Amino acid sequence: MTGLSLEPMKAASWRSHPRLVLALAAATWFGLYRSLVPLSELLVGALPVARTSHVGTSLQFFLYDVPKVLLLLTGIVFLMGIVNTYFTPERTRALLAGRREGAANVMAASLGVVTPFCSCSAVPLFLGFVQAGVPLGVTFSFLIAAPMVNEIALALLFGLFGWRIALLYLGLGLAVAIGAGWVLGRLKLERHLEEWVRAMPQTSATFAHDRPPLGDRMAAGLHAVRDIVGKVWPYVVGGIALGAVIHGFVPQDYLAGVMGKGAWWSVPLAVAIGVPLYSNAAGVIPVVQALLAKGAALGTVLAFMMSVVALSLPELVILRKVLKPRLIAVFVGVVSAGILLVGYVFNAVL
Repeated sequence: MTGLSLEPMKAASWRSHPRLVLALAAATWFGLYRSLVPLSELLVGALPVARTSHVGTSLQFFLYDVPKVLLLLTGIVFLMGIVNTYFTPERTRALLAGRREGAANVMAASLGVVTPFCSCSAVPLFLGFVQAGVPLGVTFSFLIAAPMVNEIALALLFGLFGWRIALLYLGLGLAVAIGAGWVLGRLKLERHLEEWVRAMPQTSATFAHDRPPLGDRMAAGLHAVRDIVGKVWPYVVGGIALGAVIHGFVPQDYLAGVMGKGAWWSVPLAVAIGVPLYSNAAGVIPVVQALLAKGAALGTVLAFMMSVVALSLPELVILRKVLKPRLIAVFVGVVSAGILLVGYVFNAVL
């Protein structure tokens, strides 16, 4: 995804009263959200299974979490679709172009949190940053933060675990993105870009100072919901189904022994398992929820989540088009080291 359209929507009479529409939509959203627990219990009670059985426990987890996560996802994607009208690819490149490393790494990672880019956008974004003169390390800070510490991850973490875990993940993800980008920048690895990338002419990075009305921004939010939620909902359902199986059938003592604080190998094992997987924050967070409920250590679970969304194999395959193998290996090594450090530190202090 490379940006959100601000094209007017047909038959959009609601544009004349956008604030009223937002208020009604918010009231409907909160009403649905508050009804999820009784509805899930009612549905499970109507099925021919015992509520306290393994199957009953798994079904209640699934029937409650699917609408809950999809509601959270829809709400936050709509709101961030509005916010993202201020952060087009052109504006992002212009904000980062010509800035020095250090402070620029912080800015790049922060922009990665609020911009609507994912691993599928890696190559065009990378090329645009290179052409705009953005330093390589700063570019990596953005590319690490954008998929890992995105608005979807934060919203779902807040909805499922509360603001403390959401802020913890935000701080950890930004630290990994900033630190890894700064280290990669210090290593001066530009020579390991593919030759055709280094030969690209430099271009100026500018953006238009447009101020679309609220109705157009809401249209962009609806477009984001159709685009993002329409693509990720199968991963959400699949992740929740896997989480439901873990929640209902995996013994707590077993999982605590494998992914608990006492198992020193649990953090590198979680990273090793996470990298080959292809998912996004929306799909992996329900699995995280089930793992934590069964006794897995927080640091280990966060390391698993970070590796899945920041070092996914498909993204590395895409980046191979612009990076030589040595640079990809260094990128994976530096980011993995940061994720391992996060896992061990938080297993030690929490």
